[in-house]
Amino acid sequence: MPLFHAPQGDLTRFIARDPYRAVSRIADRLGADAFRGKLMLGDTVFLTGHEKARLFYSDELMRQGAAPWFVKQTLFGRGGVQSLDGDEHHRRKALHLRLMTRDVPDQLADAFRDELARLADSRPGRIVVQDEMARILTRVACKWAGVPGSHPETHAGMLSDLFEHAAPIHMSFMRGVTARRKANAWAGDLIASARTGNLRPTRGSALDEIANYRTVDGVPLSREVGAVELLNVIRPVVAVSAFLTFTAHALATHERARAAAEDAPDTLVQEVRRTAPFFPMLAARTVRDIEIEGDPVAAGTRVVLDIYGTNRDARVWDDPFMFRPSRFQNREVGPYDLIPQGGGDHASGHRCPGEWITIALMRAFTDWTTRIDYKRPRQDLDLEMGTLPALPSSRMIWTDLRPA
Repeated sequence: MPLFHAPQGDLTRFIARDPYRAVSRIADRLGADAFRGKLMLGDTVFLTGHEKARLFYSDELMRQGAAPWFVKQTLFGRGGVQSLDGDEHHRRKALHLRLMTRDVPDQLADAFRDELARLADSRPGRIVVQDEMARILTRVACKWAGVPGSHPETHAGMLSDLFEHAAPIHMSFMRGVTARRKANAWAGDLIASARTGNLRPTRGSALDEIANYRTVDGVPLSREVGAVELLNVIRPVVAVSAFLTFTAHALATHERARAAAEDAPDTLVQEVRRTAPFFPMLAARTVRDIEIEGDPVAAGTRVVLDIYGTNRDARVWDDPFMFRPSRFQNREVGPYDLIPQGGGDHASGHRCPGEWITIALMRAFTDWTTRIDYKRPRQDLDLEMGTLPALPSSRMIWTDLRPA
């Protein structure tokens, strides 16, 4: 049976207005988890749900050339691991796994806990959670990555702009473009200095490993690509600030979140990751002529996977739109059921190797919230569903923060 066609025609403006819910709403209307449509005038197949996530992460699809032009201008940069396939992807992915696994999540979480304790001890009169956590994580990430002399006030804003203004939904997109240019120059200088010996980063640190990395052809990365890969290590750690803000938002808006923080923090971390509107979708292209639900799809066709809708697949999650951390008690989650940071296998596929770091930092933050007192003044707690990520309008304001 041929795939349904989206009745809206080109979906670019429709998705831009509602980037998280657009694909799943069309799929619900059509009664299908795969359909055809146009995106930026190009033929596109849209997928949603855990079974279609399995297809998206199969060998039938590739990432090279699939990311929209604007993502390369802001979030990912050009030439990084996200846009690769084949042997060089596996080699570059192994580098990132080496940098982000073993005891690294625990090390970063411990450093983050120390920073949080210092913040509470300083008894700040007022903080904006999103901005404060971005500054702290910039300091933690740069120290871990072997980057000297970072300036959290400056670099946190620059790195945040890469993921907060990644798409041309608003005029603020130019902030993301400018931030990418500045970030590449900063990281490129670090790579060059490490190679000339002007900087001597800690052996085994991200800066050291990336500066000395060799491709499958035995050549070093260009300064520009080396900068992108160094930022691919630092930026995702800073981006966890958004998950922390979503955690603070959940604590403000859900009784179940407050109970879980005390009694079962791991379940709260997973439910926030499932429900938080961080990245809405991912793109790939078909490697060869394939069939999707019996309908032929030509090689090179863009395929978009709906992350937001897949994390709410009613075939996997009971009451998927309810916030219920207890759903994760004594539950093994499949590789395509929960995909806020990609699906499938970390080593061979495109699942983010920073996932363990994200979970460790969210757990440290959740534990910390049970050991502090703070006030939450009146503020706008609505999520800005037309922005990426869809942070609360207030970015979560706390006052009178102090140790409990």
